[in-house]
Amino acid sequence: MTDLKLAQSFSIMALNAQSSLHMTTVKKVALRSMAAAVILEVYLDGGFAQTENKLVLKNDVLDSSRPILYREAILKPLLNKNDQVEGELKWWLTRASKLSNKKLKKFEHAISDSLMEEGLLEVIPSLLGSDMYFDSSGVEIKEYRSNIEAYTRTTENIRAEILEEGLVTDEIICMLWLLRECGCMHDFFSRNELEKVNSRMNEFYQSSLLAKSLFPIQIRHGLELGIKQFLRMKKKFAMTYVGSSINFFFPMLERSQAVFIETESWFTNSTQRLNEVIKRLVSYGHEVTVLEKGSISTIKIDNVVYEAAPHFVMMRVPIQGVRLVPRRPI
Repeated sequence: MTDLKLAQSFSIMALNAQSSLHMTTVKKVALRSMAAAVILEVYLDGGFAQTENKLVLKNDVLDSSRPILYREAILKPLLNKNDQVEGELKWWLTRASKLSNKKLKKFEHAISDSLMEEGLLEVIPSLLGSDMYFDSSGVEIKEYRSNIEAYTRTTENIRAEILEEGLVTDEIICMLWLLRECGCMHDFFSRNELEKVNSRMNEFYQSSLLAKSLFPIQIRHGLELGIKQFLRMKKKFAMTYVGSSINFFFPMLERSQAVFIETESWFTNSTQRLNEVIKRLVSYGHEVTVLEKGSISTIKIDNVVYEAAPHFVMMRVPIQGVRLVPRRPI
């Protein structure tokens, strides 16, 4: 498995469990952050010439004999047929994040194709499609699933780098900013760990020139900011200036949702019921691992951890099944 570039590593995290067919609000947030990741990737690779605070894209970034298509999908619209365009880092990141839906969709295809070619991403039936109400209606829903080994390695490496004391690379600083901007912090850090993340962000801001330039930049749009404020009404942390936005967690609420999967037979104990549900999920193409058994079991479906609780739906007759509720952090 090849070493991944920044935009690819971040996309493995951002695209996982996202709809592969539809431009949902959550996926749009992810794509805007992924577009910004391309700018940061080029920046870290030395693809910009810098004069004072202005960045100019070097000619060889797009003139390569082996072009990186997902980079082209972002950089060419920003150049807009000009030979050179210059601007501060904030200008490049903001412009990339504001590309039209049509250009973002083209970028999505380019980067997802690059990941699929390396076996790092695939399209599978969505877990939501297994929900009783969706399944009975015949609605087919597809979603991305990141390679489980690569996803775990990437996320665990980021967690370790951020939560442990010591210096971090510029790539980790970029990852931290990207997670903040796409609202994925709660996917990977618990409520208690977010306090440590906040402290580390402030530490990096004081010691790193890149963090000092990057952390004050925000690329979120008004809709997400409004939703963020609504959701934060009863969930507030004491945050520093650079960490004040890590509580922006609307996107993760939609990415993985609670589902109810009914069983075709009536079982007298929860273990039999859970085994029947797991058997069905595997038949739909999901990878399932039981992490902890009990009256409420903990299972990992693809890259998301769920609490699996016995549940009944009362209709004309009681319907037995299992309610799967996402557990945080994923």
